[in-house]
Amino acid sequence: MVLSDILLSVIVPVYNEAATIARVLERVREAPFKKEVLIVDDGSTDGTREILRSLDGRDAVRVLWQPRNAGKGAALRRAIPETRGDVVVFQDADLEYDPLDYNRLVEPIVRYGADAVYGSRFLGPHRVFLFWHYAANRLLTLLTNILFDNNLTDMETGAKAFRGEVVRRLRLTADRFDIEPEVTARLFQGGYRVFEVPIAYSGRNYSEGKKIGGWDAVQAFIRLIRCRLTRP
Repeated sequence: MVLSDILLSVIVPVYNEAATIARVLERVREAPFKKEVLIVDDGSTDGTREILRSLDGRDAVRVLWQPRNAGKGAALRRAIPETRGDVVVFQDADLEYDPLDYNRLVEPIVRYGADAVYGSRFLGPHRVFLFWHYAANRLLTLLTNILFDNNLTDMETGAKAFRGEVVRRLRLTADRFDIEPEVTARLFQGGYRVFEVPIAYSGRNYSEGKKIGGWDAVQAFIRLIRCRLTRP
């Protein structure tokens, strides 16, 4: 696989991100890859859908419409089978993750034969805030490492890249934010090669639109245990 020949499939799950979605897509377009962009609108009600209708079909952008808000996991599962790329990247629709980090995410797949690459928020420059959110992330990552005998630093990161054939092969069922631990568990259970790289992270707080909360951490914990007790 040669970097310049790669087709990158970028999946963007979107729910009520009218304030940021256009800027995110501008940055995605700037990433130096041949790409297709699959946006999944998860039942937005804040004007996001109107923005996406104006973008659908332009610059290799395709919008998939969920009939109701079903969650990030459901949105990702809706888009994954539709991808055609050699590499598939998950991209949140806010401005926390920078598409200019795609080179970092893709390089281990090309150079080292990685099957999946996680962009770690704790290895690169990041906004310093929200201690309890940080603590929950660290605890869930620790539990992941204990259950699956690995040494990730950031299981919950929203910046993930995969070989296309690998992510399309995963059997995923999670509908909400527990898609992150489910993807991770199934990769490790499948014996896939997972790498980590540092990325920049500009987190936002709840007044700025952050959506993940304490109950999501509980669901992630339950999902990890369930995955450990079952085979994919």
